[in-house]
Formats: sequence, C-alpha cells, structure tokens
Amino acid sequence: MSHQNHILIQGLCQNNLKNVSLEIPKEKIVVFTGVSGSGKSSIVFDTIAAESQRQMNETYSAFIRGRLPKFEKPKVEKIENLSASVVIDQSRLGGNARSTVGTISDMYAALRLLYSRIGQPYVGTASYFSFNDPNGMCPECSGIGKVMELDLLPMINPEKSWNEGMVDLPAFHVGNWYWKQYTSSGLFTLDKKWQDYSEQEKNLLLYGATEPGGKRVVKQVEGIHNMMSRLLLKRDSAELGEVSANRLATLVHQTECPLCHGKRLNAAALSCKVASYGIDEMCEMELTKLREVLKAVTDPRAYSIVDSLITSLTRMIDIGLPYLSLNRESSSLSGGEAQRLKLVRYMGSALTGMTYIFDEPSTGMHPRDVHRMTKLLRSLRDKGNTVLVVEHDKDVISIADEVIDVGPLAGRNGGRILFQGSYEALLTSGTLTGNAMLAQTPLKPKPRIPQEFLPVRNASIHNLKNVSVDIPLHVLTVVTGVAGSGKSSLIRDVFAAQYADRVVLVDQSPVTATGRSTPATFLGFFDAIRKQLADENGVDAALFSFNSKGACPACKGRGALVTELVFMDPVTTVCEACGGSRYSDKALSYLYHGKNIVDILKMSAEEAEAFFAECPKIRKALSAMVAVGLPYLSLGQPLSTLSGGERQRVKLAKYLDQKGNIYVLDEPTTGLHASDVQAVMKLLDGLVQRGNTVIVIEHNMDVLKQADYVIDVGPDGGTTGGEVVFTGTPQEMVDSSETITARYLRKSMA
Repeated sequence: MSHQNHILIQGLCQNNLKNVSLEIPKEKIVVFTGVSGSGKSSIVFDTIAAESQRQMNETYSAFIRGRLPKFEKPKVEKIENLSASVVIDQSRLGGNARSTVGTISDMYAALRLLYSRIGQPYVGTASYFSFNDPNGMCPECSGIGKVMELDLLPMINPEKSWNEGMVDLPAFHVGNWYWKQYTSSGLFTLDKKWQDYSEQEKNLLLYGATEPGGKRVVKQVEGIHNMMSRLLLKRDSAELGEVSANRLATLVHQTECPLCHGKRLNAAALSCKVASYGIDEMCEMELTKLREVLKAVTDPRAYSIVDSLITSLTRMIDIGLPYLSLNRESSSLSGGEAQRLKLVRYMGSALTGMTYIFDEPSTGMHPRDVHRMTKLLRSLRDKGNTVLVVEHDKDVISIADEVIDVGPLAGRNGGRILFQGSYEALLTSGTLTGNAMLAQTPLKPKPRIPQEFLPVRNASIHNLKNVSVDIPLHVLTVVTGVAGSGKSSLIRDVFAAQYADRVVLVDQSPVTATGRSTPATFLGFFDAIRKQLADENGVDAALFSFNSKGACPACKGRGALVTELVFMDPVTTVCEACGGSRYSDKALSYLYHGKNIVDILKMSAEEAEAFFAECPKIRKALSAMVAVGLPYLSLGQPLSTLSGGERQRVKLAKYLDQKGNIYVLDEPTTGLHASDVQAVMKLLDGLVQRGNTVIVIEHNMDVLKQADYVIDVGPDGGTTGGEVVFTGTPQEMVDSSETITARYLRKSMA
C-alpha cells in the first residue's frame, strides 16, 4: 500500500490526545466517532484542517498573510500527505440585512443575468437588478426592503407638563440643555400636561410645525421627533448622552419600505418580466416552484443560465432545503441549514484532490433527508476528494468507507484511538459507539397522560396554516416534523411568545455577549471558588478575579494583546507576561488544596466535582454540568468557543433544580453521542417529575420514543407543511399514523 494514499499522523498530543498515530485513507469517506470531548475535533479540526490551512497560507505574500486567519501549529511530531482543505462547519452564516440565500449561493447573480438578457421590457445590464447597486436598489430604503421608524410616545408622560419632566429623555430632563431650548421658545405653556395639548400643539412639539411635514414655525424648534430621527436614524448618537441602547431600541421599529413594499428594487427593475414573473416574484418562490417556472423558459439566449440555475436549485432541493426561497435572509437560517447551503456551494466546484471536512452534517435534519445529504458526500468522494466527517448519526456513520472511533470517554479520559475499520466491524468492536449503534431504544412503556393543556389558536405565522393545537402541561412533549415544516414557528414564535411569562427558552443561541464569560461565571459558582481561595489564604477574593485586582497588569486580564494597525486587520497575540492565563503573578502564588486559580479553571467539571467535594454550592453546579452531558468542559473555557449543543446544555444546567416552569428545548441532542442521549432524556424526564413541563423540538427517533406526547407538524416542508398532522403517544403514532415521521419511527424499531 502506497503511503501517498494516506494522511500520516505521528505523535499527536493536541489537547487531550494521548500521543496518537494514525493513517487516514485519502479519497474515501472517513467518519470520526466518539463521545463529546473524546478528541475527534482535535484530530480533524485542530490538527488536519488547521495544519493544512496554515501551510496553504504560507504560500501567500506577507501582506495577504497578515489579513488571513492565524492557525497555530498543532502539537504533532509528524504529519504528511495533506491536501488543501475546506471546512464546512455549523457556524451560522453571518452577513448583514443585504445577505440572502440568493446572494450567498450566487443564484441571484445568475437570475440577474437572466433578466438582463431576456427580460421584457429591457431595463439594463445585470447591475440594474441588484438591490446592492445604485442602479437597481429602491431609492427609499437603499435596497434593504425595510425602513426605520421612530415612535417617541413611550417617552412622553401624558400626565406631566414641561415643568414636571414630561419628556423622559436625559437631555430633556428639567433644567437640561434641550429642556431650556424648548421651554424658552415661548411656544409652549410650561404647566400644561401633554394629555391636554391640542393636535396643533402636539405637532409643534414633535415636528416643530403645526402639522406633520409642515413648514417650521417662526420661533424655531426642530421638533423632538425630527431631532431624534436625525440623531438615531442617521446614527449621530453621541449627542444623546446616557440613553441606553436598549431604551433606544424600544423607540425604533423596522417597517416595510412604503415605496418597494419589501421588494428591495426600484420600479424599473420590478417592471421587467421573464415568463410573466418579476425578479422579486421569483425570489419569493420556494425553490421547488422556482425550478418549475425556470424549466418552462425556452429562449435559446438563456439556455446556459437556466441550466446552471436548475442544477443549483436541484442540489438545494436534494439536500432537504426545498422550502427556502432566494430572498430568505441568511442570518435567519439555522446552523444545520447554513451548513447544507455551504455544502451545496462546494458541490459545483471543479476542484478535485481536496479534503472536505464536515462537522456533524446531519444536524437539524429529519431522518428522511439524511440520505440525501449522504448522497452528496459520496459524490464529493467520487470526484476524487477526501471526505472527513465528525458525526454521531447512525445513518451517516453507516456510509463510511472507514470509521475511526476516539475515546473511551471525554476530556483526559479520552484521547485514544479505540477502533479503525469498517462500519460492520465497528458494530462488533465492543466500544461505546459500536454498542450504541446496535442498541434499540424501546418506546416509553407508560407515558404520562396529560390532564391540562395550553391552547394555541389560529396560528398563521410563516408557513403555519391557521393552526390550532393544545400543548399539554406536566408531561414531556416532542414536537417533530421534517425541516421547514413549521415546528419552530409553532413552538418558538407562537407558543413561547404567547406564554412568555411562563416559558423558559433553552436554545442554542450564544449564551452571552462578553468574551469573559465561562461555565463558572455563567452558572454562578466562580464567586464561591474565589471565596474558597480567599479564605484559605486570608486575602481579598477580588485577587482571584481577572476582571479586578487579580488581572495581569500587562493585558488587563484579557489574556491577549490586540495591536491595531491603521491600514490592516488588528493582530492579536497571547500576552507574554501571563501566557494567556489572564492573572498576575501575585494571584497565581496562592493555592487551594495545592492548586492555584488557573489550575482550578483548567479542571474539567468531572475533576472539579471531586476536588470541591466539601463545598456544596460549587459541587451542586458541577454535578449539573456532568448531568447535562458536559463532564469534559473546563470551568474556565470561554463560552464563545462552545458549539450550539454545548451552549444549550450549559443553559439547561442552570435550571435543573427549578419547579413549575415550561421548558422549550430546540434539538437538545445536537452534538451528543448516542450513549449520552439517554442521559439527557433521563434528565428531562426528571424535570417533568419535579413538576415542570418540557417541550422538545427534535428529529431524533430515540428522543421521540421516550416522549409522553408527540405533536407532528407537516405533512412536508415549506408551503406543503404548516399543519399539525398527528397528536398522541409514540405508541399511537406507530399504530395509526401515516406521516413521514411515523414511517421513520416504525423503521427505527425494525
């Protein structure tokens, strides 16, 4: 066997890996399995992807390298035969309000070309159909489709006069600059309450004129509405003093652009038709409908454009995104949808000999759609590429040419290669993964029977078709259905909003905005750890905070130094004084049971649970982390580095001992090994036993089987979804339902 056909790794000690040596076959689908935190990502992302991209970046000039992301050299003795790699992960597609499915997939560019080529009446070149180009954008909203409107009335107290502080904005408080400007104008009676103002007086105060849009009066006042529009909407907000951003957000509302009605384009672009549709109408269509419309375009001048569009649309539909439309904003896509959109982009690539690296590509996919995605993985391999996949899903693992199982457990109890070989051999390997692939989860033998319900009536948001359904209380309900069927719309957008005072939404969104947050700070036991160190050493607890007295003097507790370069991206370097630990030498000199504050923050939840055995408050929080499937997470790991599934489980750990809540979880099994799914289900069942209601949005059949009650949304995705197609127990679903989910539930029991 030629070693050129393998990626060779020797002596790999990255993160928790124990001096691993591997030969990974090239031009094959290789799936890496193992529990969360076992070391899979350390091999695939931190080593193969990072080193491949680091070496690629070294081929560029110094100027370009300065603008590229920096990759650290992995801790490995030897790594050979790498090829250029493409990482397709679950990070959400960023992008601003101008970024849509159409612009990201390049399909909108092709559509613009089509309209410029054969559209009637002729309007101009492709740029005349771009909402990001002055030639095509709506002049009112500059191509965003929405405008900002200001509503000042919440800031005006109807029962107060000028002298009593009628306008509740800092600059207008009694005696302040703007208050003086208005009260000395002679236009207002200073003791008259707002509710007693005539229409003309109100307009004078708001618009500086006796009617909206009218001419300014002689003794000039700008009008509070006009002034705030200028400061807020034109972004010159320095004058506003100490008004908080949150408070201002309540004054500004986005509304549909009155000129283009959200279509983003100017009248000329909208007037041009192909197959009797405007470009805006094509962008509104679901991808399946758009493909039908384009198939009917027979003009020979457009043959190649239409052909490439239909190919791209077919890929999108095949991967389980038929319900999207080209004008869907990219920021609204889930992590799984974003990953599939990225995958489709690479499917059209003419490159071969690449290494494509996937991070759980089955995330957010109904079992029905997983085989479509595996078909695309196979076609990437068949073009001569190497496909490396980190995955927990049985259907994906089973298509592997080779499986590499990492374990046996997480953190320092992992980091070894337990098995390498075929999927069939994995099943008899005796590893945790092999056993989990063979395990059959039974249906819940005695589901709880709901006695109380909360009604949802006539829900019509997004694709929901006037849905009415009763959501049961004090049981474990699983809401299921194919991607795009309307599950999240029904539960998150309607139910959770309607009962917001009772619902605790435990989702995968980022936990917090600050880069200094860690599991210890988020779960509230960092203060207790600092107190233990302080009491042990007879010093101030603030000495053990990197936001306070304990901060490294060089980097002020950030752990890194940012050098701003005028004409290039800023350069971030690890602080040399503290080595990235964030603490001063003095703080590090104090010990508790032989460990300093940095040693403690480096410990995993499981290790720390034993270490703090005599501290009930700390131990309780750590036990919760272990219970939600995060025993490997270190106490000081920045929350910003966690995956969506990990973030959700950290949030869940915070609520474990509460009663009387309604918990809504969105795919809590994301990123979980099959053996850990059972532990999380036991946990959720425990929440119900303590008097809570748990509602889980989920595709995983092992979760569905353990529900008390199932609500199935469908029958399919997009316009063919939006209805409740089944409610009842999992057993009733198996016995009597013919929905897509019911068919897969029966299949999973075979």
